[in-house]
Amino acid sequence: MAIKVLIPSTLRKLTGDQSLVSLESTTVGGCLADLDAQYPGIGERLRDEEGEIRRFVNIYVNGDDVRFLEGPATPLKAGDEVSIVPAMAGGS
Repeated sequence: MAIKVLIPSTLRKLTGDQSLVSLESTTVGGCLADLDAQYPGIGERLRDEEGEIRRFVNIYVNGDDVRFLEGPATPLKAGDEVSIVPAMAGGS
């Protein structure tokens, strides 16, 4: 059984307009690498030049922020839900 990755609307053009994709990844870092392998270009939107999750991208596993778990090393198991949430800024 795969993990589910929820794709935000701002990145869906890179996934062929899919809002949900399934992967067989075992860690968050592996999930991001697998996403980029399957959907070229999405990785550079999620990771910086050093391979770290970009500052303004939030990744959640089953509702928990990976920054408070094990970051990219956070383990994944079948049935987990990974949410990618770009931070919003601006306003007046």
